[in-house]
Amino acid sequence: MVMQLWNGLEEVPQSLRSVVTIGNFDGVHKGHQKIIRTCVNAARSRQLTSVAITFDPHPVQVHHPERDLKLIATLEDRLDALAALGLDATLVLPYTPQLYRKTPEQFVDEVLCQALGAEEIIVGEDIRFGAGNSGDITTLRDLGSSRGFQVQMVADIESPTGRRWSSSWVRELLARGDVQDAAEVLGRPHRIRGVVQRGFKRGRELGFPTANLAGDCGGVIPADGVYAGWLIRQVPGGRAEEFLPAAISVGTNPQFDGEERTVEAHVLGRSDLNLYGEEIAITFIRRLRGMARFESVEGLLQQMDDDIREAASVLGVGVSGRVNPEDVTAQ
Repeated sequence: MVMQLWNGLEEVPQSLRSVVTIGNFDGVHKGHQKIIRTCVNAARSRQLTSVAITFDPHPVQVHHPERDLKLIATLEDRLDALAALGLDATLVLPYTPQLYRKTPEQFVDEVLCQALGAEEIIVGEDIRFGAGNSGDITTLRDLGSSRGFQVQMVADIESPTGRRWSSSWVRELLARGDVQDAAEVLGRPHRIRGVVQRGFKRGRELGFPTANLAGDCGGVIPADGVYAGWLIRQVPGGRAEEFLPAAISVGTNPQFDGEERTVEAHVLGRSDLNLYGEEIAITFIRRLRGMARFESVEGLLQQMDDDIREAASVLGVGVSGRVNPEDVTAQ
């Protein structure tokens, strides 16, 4: 069954009866997954519709723009992750003054009760809602008693080290390039998205043509360095995805005195790809090394040869070498 997507209360069907969970769900990490699965299971046992409420933009981006919060994943990837957990529907509420000025009582009455027909609410320990985050789990339970819905709080889960799974932890790990541990918290490899743009074509000239993304692409970009991962593109004519093994460079390209931070993905052994203008996704599997400047271009090339061999080994694909620049088809 395909998850329904409602962009605003006006798209919610009438006479709905549901079990609802609420959250920003940035990254949809393992803690989020426990809450959402609890919602899905409760709805199925009661033969109701399971619904997740999330917000766009993120409240921190609205109330604290000075923090320059970068979301772990794009809204598109957030919705894909939610759908994969078996939800019947997700309601994306535009985070506007009309919404965030509602009192906890107004939010419950207008959104949960009237629009969604909620019969049970599933939330985490840190639930906050209503104007000024004035509503908490006690508020929700009190309102549930008077409005006729149940409230179930899902206790936080911890990693084997005892730390609570959280979006902030994922950001910390990505900031130091630890994409393997970030994947452990997320339950899947970290992914970013962007549109392929034209670069200086230095990689092509060196035998390593790359798909270049600007530094403002969607999702948190890991620390500068070289990674093994996958370049993912949509198969024309459908939603199927094609995964291509890649060596990925993140940084300003210090070898050539670059200033703009970019993400460059070289698909191993391929010279026949023309991705300009295409939106792609990149997943990060393992960091191979930090970014460095070499004494010569030849030294850089030797290191890049090692990088693509190691990337192939990490990804479990055949080893390929440099491509002939004259064979590159993209113009």
